[in-house]
Amino acid sequence: TLSDGFDTIMNDTDQPKQQNIGFVSLGCPKALVDSERILTRLRGEGYTTSSSYKNADIVVVNTCGFIDSAKEESLSAINEALSHNTKVVVTGCLGDEVDLIRSRFPKVSAITGAHQYDAVMDAIHDLAPPRPDTLRLYDQNELGVKLTPSHYGYLKISEGCNHRCSFCIIPSFRGDLASRPIDEVLKEAEIMAKSGIKEILVISQDTSAYGVDIKHQKSIWHDKPFEARLDTLCEGLGSLGVWVRLHYIYPYPHVDRLIPLMREGKILPYLDIPFQHANARVLKSMKRPAHSERILERIETWRAIMPDLTIRSTFIVGFPGETEAEFEELLDWISIAGLNRIGAFAYENVKGAAAQDLPDHIPEAVKQERLMRFMAVARNLSEAQLRKRVGACEDVIIDTLLPHGGAIGRTKGDAPEIDGKVHLKGVYNCERGDIIKACITRSDAHDLWAEPFETRRLNQIPTTRKPMRTVLNRRL
Repeated sequence: TLSDGFDTIMNDTDQPKQQNIGFVSLGCPKALVDSERILTRLRGEGYTTSSSYKNADIVVVNTCGFIDSAKEESLSAINEALSHNTKVVVTGCLGDEVDLIRSRFPKVSAITGAHQYDAVMDAIHDLAPPRPDTLRLYDQNELGVKLTPSHYGYLKISEGCNHRCSFCIIPSFRGDLASRPIDEVLKEAEIMAKSGIKEILVISQDTSAYGVDIKHQKSIWHDKPFEARLDTLCEGLGSLGVWVRLHYIYPYPHVDRLIPLMREGKILPYLDIPFQHANARVLKSMKRPAHSERILERIETWRAIMPDLTIRSTFIVGFPGETEAEFEELLDWISIAGLNRIGAFAYENVKGAAAQDLPDHIPEAVKQERLMRFMAVARNLSEAQLRKRVGACEDVIIDTLLPHGGAIGRTKGDAPEIDGKVHLKGVYNCERGDIIKACITRSDAHDLWAEPFETRRLNQIPTTRKPMRTVLNRRL
């Protein structure tokens, strides 16, 4: 949808009115960060934004082009924007396919690729030059525009990827790994924390590889040297007093060094690892690391150090050449590994991906049948694991406040938008972003139900202790 989180930021100023920019942001959190950076620059030049096509002078569509279904969604969004506005700028991953976009939409005003912020701004300047009296210097100590809720935000630590997975075309438009200097990353994270963000979600295309391309260059932050390494970065982030969650982790050996940091409470006990498959031959065909047995040993070691570790992963079923036996091996593996959050999608051919040329493509009906079987196993595993947590008390961050003392939140093991939720009752005097202790009362295959620890404790106090009940009620 059109971004509406920017209106208040822009329109509450005393600056003269600038032309309105409509902004449609599609795709993954990495693309969302690109949108935030463009919107931040627009704010610095005094532009306002519109949450409706009707009031937009220009519409920017930040597209996704990872798989064909995402491309179609992006093309549909471009078509919708053009039906309401004659000035449309296309950017993002699909922007690399200029011929495709031009053939479908010759009236698009400009097309740029992923994270090409200068090109986007140049296109906007050509269509609607900024008014000189609205320009202002951007304060480097100021939090930029965030399209996430106010209590959490994404921190992108690098661009691109050095892998060449056979099913993926992302390096073709996002390039090779390009890590940001560690002091720049830590400074941004510190600004986020000081601005009230309670949870920082670290993202990139390959988070584990952070710093490899810049040879782990040292930088100074708060008068201390920091090497551009993931564990060193986590040490710095862990000093900010906020939740730190890691996404897109490849299981390189140095990931082992993160587990003690989780035990010390510096980062959340959560790893988002896209394993993609378990069979060695399929992994080799995917051009992925093919050591599933060794991974099982490492997971066991990780959990010996940090029993509360949550591991989230995604898998591809129906990859070209995948046999029934190899698929069954995958089902067995996810059960043995005891993964907490599991997602999957059926293999899709992507134009330009090497996997298109592999032999023995799986019929669509077989892919969908395997996907259904996979998700049934994943559901049963999740249901069994969540059932074990009933009766425990866990930290929960509040995402949404509901009427009559209800709220929706997440545990340390749940990332926003993609994992499960905690449905709370009896929540009073709380704000979004508050972290409370809650006792789990029931579960299903994906979510938990809970009530605040203080309320739970209150209900367990004998009725003869009325004075204490009154005091506790005041506190609540």
